[in-house]
Amino acid sequence: MKTDLTDTSAAEINKALVRGRQAIGTPAVGMVLTLVIVTDEENAYDALKAADDASREHPSRTLVVVKRHARTPQRRAASRIDAEVRMGADAGTGETVVLRLYGEAVEHADSVVLPLLLPDAPVVAWWPAEAPENPAADPLGALAQRRITDLYTAERPADALRTRAGAYAPGDTDLAWTRLTPWRSTLAAALDQAPVEVTSAAVEAEADNPSAELLARWLEARLGIRVDRVVSAGPVVTAVRLGTSTGEITVDRPEGPLATLILPGQPPRTLALKVRPTSELLAEELRRLDADKMYADVLRRTSTPAAATPVKEGFHRA
Repeated sequence: MKTDLTDTSAAEINKALVRGRQAIGTPAVGMVLTLVIVTDEENAYDALKAADDASREHPSRTLVVVKRHARTPQRRAASRIDAEVRMGADAGTGETVVLRLYGEAVEHADSVVLPLLLPDAPVVAWWPAEAPENPAADPLGALAQRRITDLYTAERPADALRTRAGAYAPGDTDLAWTRLTPWRSTLAAALDQAPVEVTSAAVEAEADNPSAELLARWLEARLGIRVDRVVSAGPVVTAVRLGTSTGEITVDRPEGPLATLILPGQPPRTLALKVRPTSELLAEELRRLDADKMYADVLRRTSTPAAATPVKEGFHRA
C-alpha cells in the first residue's frame, strides 16, 4: 500500500500512517526501532532495499530523508515536503516514509523527522553514502542512539577514517568495521586452535581499503605487535598472515566466498568468508544499540597514519 503526499507536513504524514495501519490491520507496536536513512536520490533505492531486507530481522519504521538541493544557489527552491508512505508488502515487515525535502526544509530536516519517530523506541541514523564529518553533532545524528556510516563511499577513505577517529562519540560505528566480523571471528578461532605467540603479522588488501586498516589496528591492539599493510590486487581484504615460532597461520581469500585456513602442522581447511551484502551488514548493526568499545579503541589507533607496505617476497600469489 502506497500513499503519495505532496507539499505536506509531519502531521499529515502521521495521519496517513494511522490510516494505512487501519487499512491493513497492522499495529505499530511490533516495531522495535526507527531507522533514519539520510541519503540522496541516487542512493535512495539501494539503501531502501537494504533496509527492507534488514527489517525481516528488525521490524522498524524507516524514514528515508532525501535532501533535494537547488541546482544553483540563485534558484533556491521553495520550502516543501513531499512524502511517500509505504505499508504492508511495500515496506518489508515495518513501515516506510520517503521524505523529499526542498528549500529551507533541507536545513531543518530534524524538525521534520522528530514528530515521525516511534515513541519510546531507539533511533538509528544511517548515511549509506556521503556522511557528516561528525555524525553525533549532525542534527539528525543527534536524534539517534546509534549512528552508522560507510567509509567505502568516501573519496579519500584514509583521510575520512582519521576524521572519524577525531570526531568519535559513543554510538558511532561504520560498515567498514562491520565487514570485518567474519575475519575477526575466524582469526580468534584460529588462535584458539593454535595457542602460540604471534611474532609478526600482515594484512593483505587492495590499496586504501578502510577495513584493512581497521583490521590491522585491531590485530595490533589484541597482539601487541606491529602489523604490516601489504598491497594486493584485491578485492577488499584478501589475506591475513600471522608469523609464529611453529609456522605461519594464514587466512587466505583471493576471491569469491571461500577462504583457506592454514595452521602449522595441520592440513589446509576451506571455510566460508563471503563478502556480505549491505542488508546483512545493516542487520548486524541493528542487533546492538550500545557503544562498541572495541571499535572505539581501534578507531583511536587510526589517528596516526600508517603507510601501506609494498608486496613482499612470500606475500604475492600467482
